[in-house]
Amino acid sequence: MSAPLDIVFLGLSITSSWGNGHAVTYRGLVRELCRAGHRVLFLERDVPWYAENRDLPAPPFGRTALYRSLDELRGRFAEQVREADLVVVGSYVPDGVAVGEWALSAARGRTAFYDIDTPVTLANVRRGECGYLTAAQVPRYDLYLSFTGGPLLERIERELGARRARPLYCSCDPEEHRPAEVPLRWDLGYLGTYSADRQPALEALLVEPARRWPAGRFAVVGPMFPPGLRWPANVDRSAHLSPREHRGFYGAQRFTLNVTRADMVQAGWSPSVRLFEAAACGTPVVSDRWPGIEDFFRPGEELLLARSSEEALAIVRDTPEAARRRIGAAARRRVLAEHTAAHRARALEGYLS
Repeated sequence: MSAPLDIVFLGLSITSSWGNGHAVTYRGLVRELCRAGHRVLFLERDVPWYAENRDLPAPPFGRTALYRSLDELRGRFAEQVREADLVVVGSYVPDGVAVGEWALSAARGRTAFYDIDTPVTLANVRRGECGYLTAAQVPRYDLYLSFTGGPLLERIERELGARRARPLYCSCDPEEHRPAEVPLRWDLGYLGTYSADRQPALEALLVEPARRWPAGRFAVVGPMFPPGLRWPANVDRSAHLSPREHRGFYGAQRFTLNVTRADMVQAGWSPSVRLFEAAACGTPVVSDRWPGIEDFFRPGEELLLARSSEEALAIVRDTPEAARRRIGAAARRRVLAEHTAAHRARALEGYLS
């Protein structure tokens, strides 16, 4: 950029990663924008469930401020939003429709909507059931930033009237995600919040292989899994890991599993942060299949694809150690070359210029 910008984010959370993947994305993006010389203010709604689980209460980059109500937001931060060069409203912000309406009306600079949940958002917008975005607001934003790329971006412009829809994928933080010298504890692990439409793939690609291979070691980490779910004895369960613990968790796995929500499988071009984080740690990824995955990693060389319990079990149990290490190293090289938070910050700068 030719000159530093004043940027305001109104996002779900940057202080707490509990039950959401937004915080990790915002942390990396904001930090890299600040390193590039921009001045960033992140505004976050102060809600009890994040207040009780803040793993980064005071981010050491930019400025973070909490607000407790819409009235407080409008009263305390009107000048910052009005004078900003760019105001970004994120998906799943509490009272997001009202927050977006205020930001669109108050901002004199450019505005953007950052959709970290694009296929889910669009399905709900079409039904008129989205709590943080309406169809009428989409054309009013200067830029529609999306975790999902591919043909869906053209549909957002054609069907909803977005001025410019551009991908701004999730990423990894190479300072946090790098190979860890820890003992291998698990043959296959999974890290993610429970989702009903993701659970069948988790059952097929991890739980069933665990049942069929009692000598194998497996792990599932993430919140909100129903208490009635039954896990095989060789599956370790934990409810949450802070982002600082992800590196050690990935490093302790021979392979890690990526499974994708149904809406994102259908849309394609929707990589999850698990793909980039695990790859940056040098841990080979076993993933479900979806359109566009080959744009991010070369199947068979940088990650492995599984369609069934049989395929997942064969990968985990039968892949030679040298091949496993080679795939992990190749994936790490790809991520460091294309998928870090610094790459995303530069992409945003490019869209603005």
